[in-house]
Amino acid sequence: MQKPSEKPFVQPSNLLLKVARRLFTNDNEQAKFIEALVHPQPFSACIIWCENQSEQIPFPALTPLVWQPQFVNRLLLGEKPGQHPLHHQGYFYCLDFSSVFSAGILLTIAENSEKVPMIFDMCAAPGGKSIFAWKLFQPNLLICNEVIGKRLGMLISNLKRCKIHSSVVLNRDSSVLGEIFAETSNLVIVDAPCTGQSLLAKGEKAPGCFHPTAINKSANRQKRIIANSAKIVAPQGYLAYMTCTYSPEENEQVCEWFLERFPHFQAVEASHLSSYQSHLTNIPCYRMFPQNQLGAGAFTVLFKNTNLGEGKKIDSDDIVSMSIYQNISP
Repeated sequence: MQKPSEKPFVQPSNLLLKVARRLFTNDNEQAKFIEALVHPQPFSACIIWCENQSEQIPFPALTPLVWQPQFVNRLLLGEKPGQHPLHHQGYFYCLDFSSVFSAGILLTIAENSEKVPMIFDMCAAPGGKSIFAWKLFQPNLLICNEVIGKRLGMLISNLKRCKIHSSVVLNRDSSVLGEIFAETSNLVIVDAPCTGQSLLAKGEKAPGCFHPTAINKSANRQKRIIANSAKIVAPQGYLAYMTCTYSPEENEQVCEWFLERFPHFQAVEASHLSSYQSHLTNIPCYRMFPQNQLGAGAFTVLFKNTNLGEGKKIDSDDIVSMSIYQNISP
């Protein structure tokens, strides 16, 4: 008979076991990874300060990681910042630390003191990566695109609440945008739709997320999106690719496919994330796993367009006419 203090035994699926064996050669790491998904534990909430942070934050915060930006706080476990009045007033945005890790690849650009006047977020909802990039770079224009109509509401709501100025929201397919905005953006973010395997580490459901058919379908979609997004990157600009899933087909293998077909891009090393380097490829790309107890999991990589020359200009009036939401000063 099971004791009250014991966790119920849950047999991991064969598909989960196969993924664990591909990700880790060490039996102990495989077991820790499976345990994190079968018996998920809570993670600390995080906040991005959109307004200037007061000296005394209203929540107990954990000691920041070495690379963690100053405008991000990782809170004590159990804190619920979304219920605080400052959240409703737009002073900060709540997110999982895995999202901070993914967006943390952008710190590589900031470390070089490069200006990023135009940012394009291809798969922007609900808005966390857009807000992180806006706070980090203060661009002249932030374009947030979301192709899935039912996700537009939360994206627009978050941009409004957090008072993200110089921003517009679009609702177009990546193939259309790749042609309209060719070589215009200093930074393009692709937080790609994926099988969402990390949802399991949050205690949520993700039916079929480890099935090969679902993984291959997702990987093919990711390749199409990143290829279209690459067209938007201006010469010497950057493309950030990230997911919240574990399968190599959706992560390292997408990167390898991309670099083969777009040889004028190269992966950029992020020294501050070196301890998270993926061991599944020689490409500098980075993973966070749930057993590390920081977040549910993420993959992130930064590419640079090595072409020389000037980027193309866009007409702000054209952007406004296409947008379904805008916050641009006249």
